Amino acid sequence: MMNRFKIWVAVLLMSGVSVAMGQDVSVTDSLPSVAAQQGGEEVSKWQADEAYAAGNYAEAARLYEQIIAGQGMSAVLYYNLGNSYYKCSELAKAILNYERSLLLNPGDADTRFNLELAKSKTVDRITPLSELFFVTWAKDFANLQSSDAWAKIAVVTFWVFILSLSVYLFNRKPAMRKAAFFTALFLLLASIVTNFASSYQKGVLENRTQAIVMSPSVTVKSTPANSGTDLFVLHEGCKVEIKDNSMRNWKEIRLADGNVGWIPAEAVEVI
Repeated sequence: MMNRFKIWVAVLLMSGVSVAMGQDVSVTDSLPSVAAQQGGEEVSKWQADEAYAAGNYAEAARLYEQIIAGQGMSAVLYYNLGNSYYKCSELAKAILNYERSLLLNPGDADTRFNLELAKSKTVDRITPLSELFFVTWAKDFANLQSSDAWAKIAVVTFWVFILSLSVYLFNRKPAMRKAAFFTALFLLLASIVTNFASSYQKGVLENRTQAIVMSPSVTVKSTPANSGTDLFVLHEGCKVEIKDNSMRNWKEIRLADGNVGWIPAEAVEVI
């Protein structure tokens, strides 16, 4: 019994580490308040929503931009902003804001649907390089929730693991101990997996290397100079990865199909 008690105390102490991990990987994406101040004028989300409902999409986009600039990131506002730009036929800006919304709320099905709809109207058709199926599965799984949501799930599952472990260590009934043991094992695994998923989402949110081509068209060069060899042409709305961000006026980019090159910095905007 004393050995079991020592094990239980050790795991309980470890739970503090787990809680700290869950809080560390959590990224708080505080939603803006309903109003933003800019230029002495109070702008509410309600006003932006009303402008959108009235079909004044350009005005709605302006108001959503103003609220975001004044109050910070919000998956809902980025989604609404993307819808407004889509209605204005500004595909690049629509795609950019749908992508930003998904950074904060990667599991939102409506945003993913609208993003795919907007992408279907772009010019470039790029086939991604194949990857191992379990890598794709792991990414898809991590994209079901935000970093905050995964962190909360990780903490909850770990505490329930502690409870199940307590039942296993101190209950004398064989059937109860067996059930508690397998439950604790499953919950420990779930806590580890959700911690990794939260860390992955936090990394994606903090290390933003993806960008959207904003220019109607841009020629990708072999070197960071206008005199470089023309490689290929990209069009607005195309998603790229920034490989080299060290230069002020040029960015080295890589496409999902592996092609690389240099484009002017003003041609893209980081998600």
